[in-house]
Amino acid sequence: MSTVRLSTTSYVVLGMIAMRGPSTSYDLKRAIGHSVGYFWHFPHAQLYSEPKRLVRLGLLEVEEEDDGRRRRTYTITDAGLSALRSWLAEPTEQHFELRDIAEIKLFFNEVADPDDIKRLARDQIKQHQGRITEYEQIQERFGHNPAISRRLVTLGLGLEMEYAALRFWTSIAERAEQGEFEDQR
Repeated sequence: MSTVRLSTTSYVVLGMIAMRGPSTSYDLKRAIGHSVGYFWHFPHAQLYSEPKRLVRLGLLEVEEEDDGRRRRTYTITDAGLSALRSWLAEPTEQHFELRDIAEIKLFFNEVADPDDIKRLARDQIKQHQGRITEYEQIQERFGHNPAISRRLVTLGLGLEMEYAALRFWTSIAERAEQGEFEDQR
């Protein structure tokens, strides 16, 4: 096991199955789409290939239907739970990473048309307002449910980041309206 490398996707799969119980790849896709998918993106195809790999490593067990759609249902093994808990206990020294195309576009504002900067800011304001509304609705719907309240702890960070982004893009929109991004050439 010490020579096997597990990816973040591996741990997401293990963690989801540990929390949810037996799950198909489709179950994982849906659960992730309603939870960690808001802040950790990866191709959904990995949710079909990674469980198979984790079975080969002895971290998951699989039960396959004999007929019909022949769905595979995955369950975490003791070794899988141990690997997950070891990973959770490791210090995280990676720097926070934000990959934002809008921020890259804003960085190159010197060569952009000022109207494009205004439009970029307006679009970002709308997107962040929408995400705030979505997050607040999730919080309202599920925040009082003790069965899942611990899973919503990351929603607080998501909301804070969206509020910060909204403040930032609102200030960019105001600065753009005041002519700060007019052509200096």
